Amino acid sequence: MVKRLFSFITKQYGGIHQAALLLGFFSLASQLLGLIRDRALVSQLGPSLPLDVYYAAFRIPDFIYTTLASLVAVTAIIPFLVEKTELADGEVAARAFMDRIFSAFFVAISLVCLGIFFAMPFLANVVTPGFSPEGKLLLVSMSRIMLLSPIFLGLQNLLGSVVQMRKKFFVYAIAPVFYNGGILIGVFFLYPIFGLYGLAYGVVLGALMHLGIQLPVVAQLGFMPRFTWRIDWTELWDIIKVALPRTLTLAGNTIITLILTAIASGLSTGSISILTFSINLQTVPIMMISVSYAIAAFPSLVETYTTGKRDEFMQLIRSATQQIIFWSLPITAFFIVLRAHIVRIVYGTSALSWNDTRVTAALFAVLLTSPAFAAPKA
Repeated sequence: MVKRLFSFITKQYGGIHQAALLLGFFSLASQLLGLIRDRALVSQLGPSLPLDVYYAAFRIPDFIYTTLASLVAVTAIIPFLVEKTELADGEVAARAFMDRIFSAFFVAISLVCLGIFFAMPFLANVVTPGFSPEGKLLLVSMSRIMLLSPIFLGLQNLLGSVVQMRKKFFVYAIAPVFYNGGILIGVFFLYPIFGLYGLAYGVVLGALMHLGIQLPVVAQLGFMPRFTWRIDWTELWDIIKVALPRTLTLAGNTIITLILTAIASGLSTGSISILTFSINLQTVPIMMISVSYAIAAFPSLVETYTTGKRDEFMQLIRSATQQIIFWSLPITAFFIVLRAHIVRIVYGTSALSWNDTRVTAALFAVLLTSPAFAAPKA
């Protein structure tokens, strides 16, 4: 029974549409868990200073994850992995490559997070200048706890490159469900015990579960990374050059969110919460459609480009783009028309006033123009 289950989990998906449907399904499941999390938080805290602090505490760890972890994202690592596997000693070369990248990344992100840990009091003044001293102090403590999450999520990115290269999309697709599941454990079980700190512990638990679910598959593929001091700096620089344009783009998006959070911190209490509600709702169609097709198509795109099959490469791009546009436009229109109803269904507790609903729905409608143009963050 266990062997059959593991065989199902490690099944290879060769077709883009089949893989995209799988990724879309579990992306929807993950997003629904995230919305359940937000609704539970709204019912318990409402748009309030504690909830503002919780959402603002994500900003610096998210920025670290976006800027550093994107350097070892699947879009950067897979082309090099495919190139290594085509050598005479392909498997050996690919495993040694993973060991070197894992070691360099782990040391780098650990040192950065350690530095941010001590700089957090200063950064709290930058991210949330409008908070009271008590609010900033709580933000510092929660953000410091959450600094473990970019380490775990970054390592998940690296291991996810192996999983995607081998087209083991099931375990990659289900990992975000475990991430939000861990956060829900924090909301329902750790928050009553530890207060707001329990929510931060839940974030770290979710990130650890996100990483842990992929470890057995990576081990079964023979790519469990090992620490080494033999770093090929030329190779590392080649990866950075490939990843840098996308990293700068994602960093720009994160900086915009940081700026909006800083502005919202000086507005009425609950403004950061409402901003986050809108962003989280907008993420649902992006993850379901754009990111699912992008992730499903990427390994095949790398394979066809690397082997010189340019016509097949262009056909894959056209097919994925057409499907993204085909599904994005009607779903975006549907969400815009029913934006207020969606906000009330998802967040409609007694703690959310009608004015809060109107503001959230308006922001949601503005943000909904992005699904057809979104790119995956991992």
